[in-house]
Amino acid sequence: MSPLTLTTNETGFLRNGRPHQFISAAIHYFRVHPDLWTDRLERLRAMGVNTIETYVAWNVHEPRPGEFDFDGPNDVAAFIRAAGDLGLDVIVRPGPYICAEWDFGGLPAWLLADRTMRLRRSDDRYLKAVDDWFDTLIPVLASLLGSRGGPVVAVGIENEYGSYGNDTAYLEHLRDGLVRRGADCLLFTTDGADHGFQLGGRIPGVLSTGTFGSRPEKSLATLRTYQPEGPLVCVEYWHGWFDHWGEPHHTRDPEEAADTLDELLAAGASVNIYMGHGGTNFGWWNGANHDGTRYQPDITSYDYDAPVGEAGQLTRKFHLFREVIARHFGPVAHEPPALPPRLTSRTVTVEGRVSLTDSLDVLSKPQHHTEPLTMEEAGQSFGLIHYRTRLRGPLPETALRIDGTADRAQLFLDGREIGLLERDRPQEFVPVTVPAGGAELDVLVENQGRINYGPLLADRKGITGGVRLDNQYQFGWEIRPLPLDDLSGLEFTAAPAGDGPAFHRATVQLDAAADGFIALPGWTKGMVWLNGFALGRYWERGPQRTLYAPGPLWRAGANELVILELHRPGSTVALLDAPDLGAEQDAPIPVW
Repeated sequence: MSPLTLTTNETGFLRNGRPHQFISAAIHYFRVHPDLWTDRLERLRAMGVNTIETYVAWNVHEPRPGEFDFDGPNDVAAFIRAAGDLGLDVIVRPGPYICAEWDFGGLPAWLLADRTMRLRRSDDRYLKAVDDWFDTLIPVLASLLGSRGGPVVAVGIENEYGSYGNDTAYLEHLRDGLVRRGADCLLFTTDGADHGFQLGGRIPGVLSTGTFGSRPEKSLATLRTYQPEGPLVCVEYWHGWFDHWGEPHHTRDPEEAADTLDELLAAGASVNIYMGHGGTNFGWWNGANHDGTRYQPDITSYDYDAPVGEAGQLTRKFHLFREVIARHFGPVAHEPPALPPRLTSRTVTVEGRVSLTDSLDVLSKPQHHTEPLTMEEAGQSFGLIHYRTRLRGPLPETALRIDGTADRAQLFLDGREIGLLERDRPQEFVPVTVPAGGAELDVLVENQGRINYGPLLADRKGITGGVRLDNQYQFGWEIRPLPLDDLSGLEFTAAPAGDGPAFHRATVQLDAAADGFIALPGWTKGMVWLNGFALGRYWERGPQRTLYAPGPLWRAGANELVILELHRPGSTVALLDAPDLGAEQDAPIPVW
């Protein structure tokens, strides 16, 4: 293939020397089943975009220090080639921090095992980890750069750094590292279109781009203040928004969103539609926010009210955006593929159960420590973590406290549940009475997603402090990490279901694979696996009421559903042919 270049002049972009305005759509390969990458890319191309943009999630590729994974669903090079094969240019944003409502903003959780490391700044230990990562990643991307005949025309440096800090030396270290490793393409920074953000996140001499969802005239004027010449770029046009548990499902009026896109393109700006296709936070990968007073974990769906919905459906926004793009770039030459088939709705009955406590030995090996460790200190990134100690008795009623519950702790005394402590909830302790001879205390903590944005980014999980009876710390702990990445050893029985943490199994017989949506009426909170693949979390708080189960995960014949219910289970599971993401509410799009 011929070399491809994207450069800038005084007024805009040049693609291979010709004036160019890109219209891009964001899609994250790590949020889409790899068998569906081409389908989703074809849908975005049919909307009229000439470019796609993706982050690279460091934590997906380096789950443990020095262990790298670029195969199967993590084959970012294959995803980029698929986009190039469809004639799309590609913008890659390798971070190392990406935000993206993704756990820990894409940083690997093992960074948090060192409590002295400082993130996203010129800390030697952090920079060493980043350099080691880039030593592996950039060679993977190098053959895909436009200069080598690939589709990658631009690479981002960090992400919205001005929202976090102002260590320009750190950003320059990243820039120089990208160049030294062969990133000979257009480089850019990205920050909110606000003066403070622009002052903190720019690198002199590097293209600066903006992120915003409204007031395009004002936002573009702010960008022009800091970059008097060159292209205007909204590298994240927020036309929708994401959801937290316990809050409404966010949508944005499609006509209003299309009008804003029209204004941006009419102003000559290049635009990346965030998101073009949002996808799904499969497994435990969802991120979280903190608004200063409340911890706000994200739901499993990352539909984002995108023009191409979570299951590939084409929304009204898709058709309106396609019309807007056609007005500015000419008729769209491609049509979208047909929607994948859907399962026929049905109900299946739970047929087996085994308690989590009875399964500890097949799920984990115990560690013994004087005091509780965080997940990260125990060598764990995701899932649950179980703590056990022996309380001395007799002891009259006293207050059982956990210093640093991250994020949700169920407490059991001699196997009986005695209370629940949740991060940022009013209840600060659980009353407990210890009988003569003592009692066994079990604490089961769920990691609900690490904070991915803002000053509280160093969000360690599990018990981050200590456990006290009044003011007396309790020492001598058995700790079991429960990443729950292998459930093959579970031994299900037909015992009747009871309350408390337990795995439940159901079988679904199919004539052929198809897309489906799983609902759990009457269930409380937990996680679902389909044929060994972790679909994600459910919670009666909503707004999300169904989990997307893509067709490639199903098979003709018997399919196994495993449900980890932490509280009160239902007796049936519903398979539906349409999603239910909850009651809609117009999204409060940030105005910076």
